Amino acid sequence: PRTGAGPSPGLSPQDTEAPEPGKAKGEFRNYTEGKLLDRVYSTYKLMHTHQTVDFVRKKISQYGTCSLRKMSVMEALELLDQLVDESDPDGDGTHSPPDWFHLVGLLHDLGKVLALFGEPQWAVVGDTFPVGCKVQKSVVYADSTFQDNPDTRDPRYSTEYGMYQPGCGLENVLMSWGHDEYMYRVMKFNNFTLPKEAFYMVRFHSFYPWHTHGDYGHLCSEEDLQMLPWVREL
Repeated sequence: PRTGAGPSPGLSPQDTEAPEPGKAKGEFRNYTEGKLLDRVYSTYKLMHTHQTVDFVRKKISQYGTCSLRKMSVMEALELLDQLVDESDPDGDGTHSPPDWFHLVGLLHDLGKVLALFGEPQWAVVGDTFPVGCKVQKSVVYADSTFQDNPDTRDPRYSTEYGMYQPGCGLENVLMSWGHDEYMYRVMKFNNFTLPKEAFYMVRFHSFYPWHTHGDYGHLCSEEDLQMLPWVREL
């Protein structure tokens, strides 16, 4: 699908906000109690052990050329009916956004098809975080799941800035590998004619430590901060 539409002039995400039906906002993303907690914790423990700079670079090399498989959006959506996201503790209003917003809502989780092609779920689902620098406290289970990750003991990657420069911009940051990064690269490879806001929303919608908790601001550029309200909308 292609659309050349950009954001409506003068329209910000806040102009389209409306409450969601169903659960209260505070009832979602509960990582301290619930019947799925053991499964969720196990997924994050594996993720935080194996998501290293080297791992992410290998996955970018493996999938960045988009040469392993060709399928339509509908084929990908049908495949996702088979997937139960093991990182989601919730897994057992009207908007008037720009027209491309609905397409982003459809596309943003399509990258989870990787879990149906042999990738372990810890390398596909769950919240994302930058690799190559100190892990911030808002990362899910940050205090108990990173002890076996070798990057945390590597002086190149374990300081506040790690291998990055202050204000370098998220476009220059290696994010943990998952469905967000994969779908973002599929969109770039296929020259999707969507506005930059859409690419930010797809790539960073699982980057909760940034868009919800306010961490990793020391790596952000001015453009990142301008895009932040759009990422929060997805």
